[in-house]
Amino acid sequence: MNRRPNLLAALALTAAAMLTLSACGSGDGSAAKDGDKAASVDTGGEKSASPSASTPASAGRPKIELPSDLSYTFDWPKTGDKEKDAVLGDGEQSIKAVDLAIVNQDALDKAYLYYYEGEAAAGTEEFIQNYVDHKAGLTGAYRFYLPEVDVGTDGTASFRYCEDQGKAFVKYLKDDKVKKTPVTKNSYVLYATQLRKNEKGVWVITKVMSQSGSDKCQP
Repeated sequence: MNRRPNLLAALALTAAAMLTLSACGSGDGSAAKDGDKAASVDTGGEKSASPSASTPASAGRPKIELPSDLSYTFDWPKTGDKEKDAVLGDGEQSIKAVDLAIVNQDALDKAYLYYYEGEAAAGTEEFIQNYVDHKAGLTGAYRFYLPEVDVGTDGTASFRYCEDQGKAFVKYLKDDKVKKTPVTKNSYVLYATQLRKNEKGVWVITKVMSQSGSDKCQP
């Protein structure tokens, strides 16, 4: 499932059916139900997790620089667990990498392909291509919150989180016109991702599922 289905709707595209989240979960545990507290992540006041256990140089990470009219708030503090914090860090970079591809108007941008593979990469390529076809970009502010991480013993993980799209909009590049949309229940989206740790030590996304208007993510 593509990210940001509510913003895709602003492009007047046909929305794909939402996949159920029941299949998400990996390793020796599964993600919490929508009504549960995000118990697997410490909600203390520490700074947001930084990318992965590997350093950017050793992992060959792409440099992600986004325009000043895009801003991000990641309300997912460090857990104190090395692998969970690595998932959070790589998750943050993967989100920004997709937006970089939209900014670059390149559905095969190398930055996001560093963090996505298989089914997730194919779906994300289609998602980005929709923006390219409509000569559209992104602007505004995004907030990500309520992270839940479950790391298995087999090198896989599940990661669920919410996104607030209420202050983010589609921007048409030809005339620099911003398509303002009202904040609704569907402005709050629940994502469920499945990941694996690759040979570089990077947590790459293999599957992405989403649910607009999730009760879990409502303010």
